[in-house]
Amino acid sequence: MASPVRVVITGAAGQIGYSLVQMVCRGDVFGPTTGVIVHLLDIPPMLEALGGLVMELEDCAFPLLKGVVATADVQQAFSDVDAAFLVGAMPRREGMERKDLLSANVKIFKAQGQALDQYAKKSVKILVVGNPANTNAAICSKYAPSIPKENFTAMTRLDQNRACAQIAKRLNKSAEQVKNVIIWGNHSSTQFPDASAGIICDDSSCQKVVDAIKDEAYLNGDFITTVQKRGQAVIQARKLSSAMSAAKAACDHMRDWWFGTKAGEFVSMGVISDGSYGAAKDVIFSFPVEIKDGQWKIHQGLSLTPFAQEKIKITSDELVEEKEAALTVCQD
Repeated sequence: MASPVRVVITGAAGQIGYSLVQMVCRGDVFGPTTGVIVHLLDIPPMLEALGGLVMELEDCAFPLLKGVVATADVQQAFSDVDAAFLVGAMPRREGMERKDLLSANVKIFKAQGQALDQYAKKSVKILVVGNPANTNAAICSKYAPSIPKENFTAMTRLDQNRACAQIAKRLNKSAEQVKNVIIWGNHSSTQFPDASAGIICDDSSCQKVVDAIKDEAYLNGDFITTVQKRGQAVIQARKLSSAMSAAKAACDHMRDWWFGTKAGEFVSMGVISDGSYGAAKDVIFSFPVEIKDGQWKIHQGLSLTPFAQEKIKITSDELVEEKEAALTVCQD
């Protein structure tokens, strides 16, 4: 068995953390033969609940779980970690807008960036889940200057999974058969779910999604808005934000980052922008990425319609505005 991977999960006593930690301990992220030592961080008022989570982990008797650190201390939480799931943030509740989250949450991620900079391995792979995820990741990176910018990512895999599920449902297929659907930009209502490069595969062949669906009006209309608004629809139905699906997407994101993508396939990740496809530079922007040997690169060469270019500009402009607002908050 390989040496255990040290994994920190922030906001571990929350809903997403509750689902995420058992997936990590089960081997869904780092593989069925790699042990894990989980560092569970939460705020002091949540320590009693965190203790209950530790008891449950003990009672699950996971073969891969080699140790648990449960704490409200950032030094203990971030020391020598190989991977970080930054989940802890004020959740969006019914009636809240993203901007309402920004002022509260960017200060959390400033502090966590500083802690990562001081205590984590410089090779740590960081996934920001707490919203606004893209901008939180940008702030976290800014305050962790000794860690490469490429090590900070934001989760748009949930949106990708939602998009694949919608296409699969329409075609009466399984979601795992749908590949290369892209989420461009921000994990917000301006994101651009794009099926133009998507394929749907069975055991013997693949077909373009656009050829299988044959409905441009749907792909440029209801498909986009359904994915954009899915999180709010879940909140309206559950009166709570997405938790199980977010945890699953976080696992998908980190697993692909750890092990790589298959040849001919790419996935959506919020990564530091180099200006590809007309996106603003130096924001955390969701692109299609290919991953090999633990390193991502933006998949290049896709053709964009004027419709797509307009959508990318809208979400790019929002990210620039969010980052500027977040930097102002951090300086207050």
